[in-house]
Amino acid sequence: MARILIIEDEAQIRENLMRFLRLEGHDVAFAADGVAGLALLRSAPPELVICDFMMPRMDGFAVLAELQADEALRQLPFIMLSASAEPERLAMAVAMGARAYVTKPFRFAEIRELLHRHLPGTG
Repeated sequence: MARILIIEDEAQIRENLMRFLRLEGHDVAFAADGVAGLALLRSAPPELVICDFMMPRMDGFAVLAELQADEALRQLPFIMLSASAEPERLAMAVAMGARAYVTKPFRFAEIRELLHRHLPGTG
């Protein structure tokens, strides 16, 4: 069981993802925007972050930049979610340190595969 943080402003996506991850046996925390998500990252670091790109107050790239600038958090697996499939955005996320870039709508099998790939002991 891993502790996973979801940073997602769309309530329906957040709730569905939380439900799925809990059914998979994980401890799940969430934030509805990047500022709240960054605060949670710093107060109780998870083992993996799933973060939306477009959010109010602080977007996913800004969250990822802050995470990469923090020596204690830099190695956390970070998965970016986005409704945009623009190759430039995907390349930028990976160049900044994201382990994966998932476009919405996503399949839960895709999320499960990413968990197995990026969380120790789940593969």
